Amino acid sequence: MTATISEARDPVPPAAGLFGPQSVSWLVNREALVLAGGSCALLMQLAHPAVAAGVAEHSDFRQRPWDRLQRTLNASYAVIFGGMPRAERALQRINAIHGNVRGTVPETGAAYDALDPALLLWVHATLVDTALRVYDRFVAPLSAADAEAYHAEARVVAVRLGVPEEVVPATLAELRREMERLIASGEVRVTPTARALAPAILHPNRLPRRAWEAAHLVSLSVLHPEIRRGYGIGWSDARERGVQRLASATRRFLPLVPAPLRYVPVARAADRRMRRAVDASSSSARG
Repeated sequence: MTATISEARDPVPPAAGLFGPQSVSWLVNREALVLAGGSCALLMQLAHPAVAAGVAEHSDFRQRPWDRLQRTLNASYAVIFGGMPRAERALQRINAIHGNVRGTVPETGAAYDALDPALLLWVHATLVDTALRVYDRFVAPLSAADAEAYHAEARVVAVRLGVPEEVVPATLAELRREMERLIASGEVRVTPTARALAPAILHPNRLPRRAWEAAHLVSLSVLHPEIRRGYGIGWSDARERGVQRLASATRRFLPLVPAPLRYVPVARAADRRMRRAVDASSSSARG
């Protein structure tokens, strides 16, 4: 059944922050299963040579790769699910961190700056594209209207993070065409720096390799084929058939999973905050 919530939305109350419970951002990002796309988003981000260089030169990514994902998630959740003060603080922290990241891409000698709108847009696009692909395939099909609404909501965040409004593609289709153009042109490609960083994502500890391959299955299934090949990650018809069976199972059984197991804690906390705000508003109106 296609999820469609975009036809009628009430105005967002102040306690809801940037989006609120009727937004597609809340619908998609509350799902814990969407987190299974985390390694896809990281690998896609590192496929931009300047992003890979920045991560290699300005972080302890090789030693603590999942810290970057955790920081990204915490910031994203604060922006999406937080009230306005928390969302504003998260946006300010992200901008402050980006302001200190600049250097030179080792493979080309080109200078990079994390505040470059092109780099910000690439990272933004990977997060939007990955979340939608994982949700659509493994949670429930999204209507075209809701997918477009998700993109429109995300555009608000991209602009707040320094991407000029006219630079952010107007539609989801345009965003994805721009991603394809960058990959086809070679502007986004897996460099030696990215390949050196990838094992910290794909096999971060001594667990058996097969265990990590299973853990990354959802991510690798939505990873762009050209980028997947660039990292030397194999794929097969048998793997694709296995993913299809997994997706069929998750779409069928996820509606039966209790909310405390299905939804991320920050989304459930946001729901409780909204209920308190509604109760307080109702009490005030009665008084």
